[in-house]
Amino acid sequence: MKENYSLEDRIISVLKSIYDPEIEVDIYELGLIYDIQISNEKKVKIIMTLTTPNCPVAESLPIEIKNKVESLKEIKNVDVVLTFDPPWSREFMSEEARLELGLL
Repeated sequence: MKENYSLEDRIISVLKSIYDPEIEVDIYELGLIYDIQISNEKKVKIIMTLTTPNCPVAESLPIEIKNKVESLKEIKNVDVVLTFDPPWSREFMSEEARLELGLL
């Protein structure tokens, strides 16, 4: 289990390197990542959302996430699932992201 924890930390680190182009906050701190599941076979499922269904990166962002997370050598496969249930709201943002955007 510890091995998965360390792999999850590295996945989160990759996700924190990907920024929302309109808000300039990384997608993890923005609260766009709802869940990260790692199987024993090192297959990863990321459940995520967008700030709005009409987001201009709706098609490209999941592909960017898949490609960057798959670049971690242990990972066999990445499945990025886009959901709008529940819809994203500011409450999902980390305190750090809210502070950065002057929302605190």
